[in-house]
Amino acid sequence: MSTQSDFCALAAENVGPNGSATSPPTQAYEDDDALEGGYRLPPQEIRDIVDAPPLPALSFSPKRDKILFLKRRSLPPLSDLARPEEKLAGVRIDAKCNSRSRMSFYTGIGIHDLLADDTLGPEKEIHGFPDGSKINFVTWSPDARYLSFCIRTGEDDDVGSKLRVWFADVETGKARPLFQSPDICLNAVFDNFVWVDDSTLLVCTIPLSRGNPPKKPLVPFGPKIQANEQRSVVQVRTYQDLLKDEYDEDLFDYYATSQLVLASLDGAVKEVGSPALYTSLDPSPDRKYILISSFHRPYSYIVPCGRFPKKVDLWTADGKFVREICDLPLAEDIPITTSSVRKGMRSLNWRADKPSTLYWVETQDGGDAKVEVSPRDIIYSEPAEPLQGEKPSIMHKLDLRYGGISWCDDSLALVYESWYKTRQIRTWVLSPGNDDTSPRILFDRSSEDVYSDPGSPMFRRTRVGTYVIAKLKKEGDDGTYVLLNGNGATPEGNIPFLDLFNINTGSKQRIWESTKEKYYETVVALMSDQDEGDINLNKLKILTSKESKTENTQYYLQRWPEKKPIQITNFPHPYPQLASLQKEMIRYQRKDGVQLTATLYLPPGYDPARDGPLPCLVWSYPGEFKSKEAASQVRGSPNEFSGIGSTSALLWLARGFAILSGPTIPIIGEGKEEANDKYVEQLVASAEAAVEEVIRRGVAHPNKIAVGGHSYGAFMTANLLAHAPHLFCCGIARSGAYNRTLTPFGFQNEDRTLWEATSVYVEMSPFMSANKIKKPILLIHGEEDNNSGTLTMQSDRFFTALKGHGALCRLVILPFESHGYAARESIMHVLWESDRWLQKYCVLNTSDANVDSDLSKDAGKESTDSENKAVAAGGGVQELELLEFDTFQLIRRSSLW
Repeated sequence: MSTQSDFCALAAENVGPNGSATSPPTQAYEDDDALEGGYRLPPQEIRDIVDAPPLPALSFSPKRDKILFLKRRSLPPLSDLARPEEKLAGVRIDAKCNSRSRMSFYTGIGIHDLLADDTLGPEKEIHGFPDGSKINFVTWSPDARYLSFCIRTGEDDDVGSKLRVWFADVETGKARPLFQSPDICLNAVFDNFVWVDDSTLLVCTIPLSRGNPPKKPLVPFGPKIQANEQRSVVQVRTYQDLLKDEYDEDLFDYYATSQLVLASLDGAVKEVGSPALYTSLDPSPDRKYILISSFHRPYSYIVPCGRFPKKVDLWTADGKFVREICDLPLAEDIPITTSSVRKGMRSLNWRADKPSTLYWVETQDGGDAKVEVSPRDIIYSEPAEPLQGEKPSIMHKLDLRYGGISWCDDSLALVYESWYKTRQIRTWVLSPGNDDTSPRILFDRSSEDVYSDPGSPMFRRTRVGTYVIAKLKKEGDDGTYVLLNGNGATPEGNIPFLDLFNINTGSKQRIWESTKEKYYETVVALMSDQDEGDINLNKLKILTSKESKTENTQYYLQRWPEKKPIQITNFPHPYPQLASLQKEMIRYQRKDGVQLTATLYLPPGYDPARDGPLPCLVWSYPGEFKSKEAASQVRGSPNEFSGIGSTSALLWLARGFAILSGPTIPIIGEGKEEANDKYVEQLVASAEAAVEEVIRRGVAHPNKIAVGGHSYGAFMTANLLAHAPHLFCCGIARSGAYNRTLTPFGFQNEDRTLWEATSVYVEMSPFMSANKIKKPILLIHGEEDNNSGTLTMQSDRFFTALKGHGALCRLVILPFESHGYAARESIMHVLWESDRWLQKYCVLNTSDANVDSDLSKDAGKESTDSENKAVAAGGGVQELELLEFDTFQLIRRSSLW
């Protein structure tokens, strides 16, 4: 399929009734195949894309003179996932490694010098550690002379599976262990290690005095009892992997307890403090103090460890206790309403622009977003060691919920606040060192209005390793300027920009903008930040990325005033067989007037006029909005490179499908109306508009349009098959939640309870409409799903309901997999199952597109009637897919380093 003639030759073998091409030759799927056990492999054209070697992650040195290439492997084997796990307090622990389970890792580290002409020098490999080591937590020393990281050498024995801290000289590439004793191992359940100065690390280690894990008693100590005799109102989401009994508490203590050790590169080792459940280590900018956070009992059986009692202490850098900053109690009672928070001190951090000044926030509404109060949050500040009797100073009072601070210096700081219910977001300008200067609002807008987004300030690295807002100066101009890096959303798609913004007058000058025609470019990082003080505009240096529909991302350096891009990477195309795929951002309208967008992908060489309509896969995920105008705005760019993940719908381009990716499915609740009150009605209307558009364009066969999604997208898929059977021939639903009565205290962005909005919960649940699903549906779920709300039994029970009504359905449970799938065997099997389903019930579908017209009308009437009875619904915490990130990856389009 690499050329147009290839496509025609393949398509000629599959001609529809009217002579139109359908798809390349299908892999034969016999019914007996589906009944056989074992893991299966998808067609070769899909395997080749999934097995393509991954590109390295990138990390620049603090001095911006070197770049790391952190090398990665392809998909892990199932045996990695099959390793035993301890599921405790919302955390999954690999007992042998004494770390979070299923950590990704690097296989090698290469160093390139960034030369004076802005090109890369030859690669120098970090060496000295055993072959086959698995590398994690790669960090630079503050002076950029060393790298620290941990390695595992094997997982079949207790010695090789433990994580050990190493460091490497950046100039020579030579690595060696930090600890001479092989008995000192890293405890990476929570934090791991941090540089205290240029040659010393503070490390969370497994206590040397620790014995064997506690054994589960053969006879329980007593019954498991929970009580609410105080009649407290405690509403929590549907969390998983919680503590169950005293034995679990003891196990949690055993694996999460660390001994802190100060270790110098010259071999000196010093234990500091007593063993405890240390969760974070945060040195002050001047490296004189360290904030030490830790959990302690009493624990909870209904919330994960993030809400356990938490203590924050101040220590000196050499390990001496100074004072207790706070001790927060167990937080089981945080309301489920969005924008609700924990009581007491939160967001406790060091000011990035000061040697050792603390700041934090305290709620004034008891943490409950439903309480009307002014102010709602107060920001406080104090020195690390305040004078006796000295009280914290109030920096600012907020009527919305605190959202962070960007520090610059005593004359400038930006404070952010927002409120989910109204989508209001505000940015304040403060002069922290000048009490005579009143705070003022810089931006006040809707977070949904992407067209009005002014961008975010860019940061420069200070000599002590913190990041502050970069100030710029222009020749002959004494104004205070900052750089605003924005996505540049427009009705034609994103056009990223860099503005020189006068913080006092509000005037702006666009000094860089992405090309609009073929390429999509973004500003990734500020590179001219090695020196203190304001940056001269004529000496500005930035890192940008550049890509197109068919060209993968490469990185460039640009200097002012020339602004000539110099390419520093040359990554190969990850899947050249799809290099000439066709991509278009399309716009169309829902029947209520809401403008919708989607990205339409077509196979290489395909011509709709010549080849006719194709089988089509629609893959999406609904979103919630407060206004039709915001829902109608265009997000994304038609020129972005088409990244194809290991379970991406775009893989079926290689099988001759048209792919409608991410069609907007806005669920809108304007004014006092909540979005979910008309969920089904809006869902169906959005899907109808998308299907009508691809049919109108002649790229999708009306009988052969499938729908699919993951998590909330799976929920969407099941609802569409129940309420819009006339649109789709089949569906694929992965890791979804189908019965909302199993998540009674809110889900996704719904923050009313089942008892407050019973009809909403019932009518939104496809489980309650299982009797209406007549089209084939494939359910896939990880057996160890740990995402809030999407318990594996959601698919089990939905399948049982479908089967009980004679639906054509199939359930695939993946051993050892959680919410997102990781093992190669699992992913390949998911692709085999999905491809088989699409070939049998989409490509080979011969039913009349209008066969279910009467049924669809009835379903539409029923859904409309049910919507009219629905009560108001609201925002809440999303069912987030759990993704694991390793440290110091270069995150594309991020301006914060």
